[in-house]
Amino acid sequence: MTFSLLGRCARTGQIGAAGATSDIGVGARIQHVAGGGGAVLTQHRTDPRLGPRGLALLRSGCSAVETVAALVASTAHAEWRQLAALDAAGRTAHHHGARVKPARAAAHGRDCVATGNILSNEAVPEAMRRAFEAEPDAPLGDRLLAALVAGEAAGGEHGPVLSAVLEVHGGHDFALADLRVDRAAAPIAELAGLWRDYAPKIDEFVLRATDPDRARGGASGGLEISA
Repeated sequence: MTFSLLGRCARTGQIGAAGATSDIGVGARIQHVAGGGGAVLTQHRTDPRLGPRGLALLRSGCSAVETVAALVASTAHAEWRQLAALDAAGRTAHHHGARVKPARAAAHGRDCVATGNILSNEAVPEAMRRAFEAEPDAPLGDRLLAALVAGEAAGGEHGPVLSAVLEVHGGHDFALADLRVDRAAAPIAELAGLWRDYAPKIDEFVLRATDPDRARGGASGGLEISA
């Protein structure tokens, strides 16, 4: 009951994930992203422990294929897991356990992999791949969101979607964007609104962290209340 995509921007090196599900709080469970390292999805009967384990493998130099193979080999319940990985070079891999419920599917493209379970039809991940690849020069967050919108338009999953997530990492050890709608009637539309408001602020938020003297109001002294 989840459809999601991992994607990389070849121009900037940014890596991110987007996903949606008919349960609450999808962003707390499925995506694990590391700037410069890669990303992992763990879903269906989700085991969040596999995410950090996968990122450690990617950081150690394992490819996406090697990472997914190691995760499958190291869990006692691989038949319940749906996994995907994207490494820093843009290579991808996925795993569908034998007990992952249909419709289930995956689609691999340039710097991206989309996957889903309990889908309305097997064409959903392919629609997400096409949308992600359509504008390769667009900001990564825009492309991830376009993939999510396309997945929903292609049929999404069997049940009504309740939660959605968009996460983007760059060259820092913190997320450039980590936006979540945990329960809503139209979570993907709400997520799109959050991204429209948040995206223009990203550079300023990074500056506050990395060079606060240059941030707006950074040299004024006194008490400043800001995020």
